[in-house]
Amino acid sequence: MADQSAKDLTRVKLWDPALRLFHWSLVICVGAAWYLGQFGPNIMTLHFYAGYCVIALLVFRLIWGLAGPAPARFSHFIYGPKTTFGYLAGLRKPEPSYWPGHNPIGALSVFAILAVLIAQTGSGLFADPDDFINVGPLADQVSAQANRRASQIHEIASKLILLLVVLHLFAIIFYKRYKGEDLIKPMITGWKWVRKSN
Repeated sequence: MADQSAKDLTRVKLWDPALRLFHWSLVICVGAAWYLGQFGPNIMTLHFYAGYCVIALLVFRLIWGLAGPAPARFSHFIYGPKTTFGYLAGLRKPEPSYWPGHNPIGALSVFAILAVLIAQTGSGLFADPDDFINVGPLADQVSAQANRRASQIHEIASKLILLLVVLHLFAIIFYKRYKGEDLIKPMITGWKWVRKSN
């Protein structure tokens, strides 16, 4: 808690157990699905199963974002341009933000990751690749052109997921090394130091 008076801070229970379980389950399932999709066996049954798990987790997160505890709700971390640019202006300061939840940049990251994962899993359901083996379970419900488009989206989204994961890891390292703020521990314990004024 360097450069911040202890009297200005309070330790709060921020992330509920269901949200923390979702987060780490998503890490495992997305990692497994991506790896199996890139380097797995030719018949990608395990890749499909990992994808189904991601879909189930996304459904949970969408429900939890509307009906979960306040810090987990999407309405809790939707920020306007003024707040976002204000946060960006202070980002260069080498001190923790003590933000009560997802900060404006973290919020953008959450929405970007969810959007890309929805596109990735949704396209996977309808994809019909050239191998004619690893066909999505709903591929026969749409046209061949839609199958090709779904396969293209699936391929592009896999690259975007990798990019977003790398940016996410970079942000964790940046906050830890430069700003002295641990983003991992609160997602394990649920507890976080925040400013009392927020």
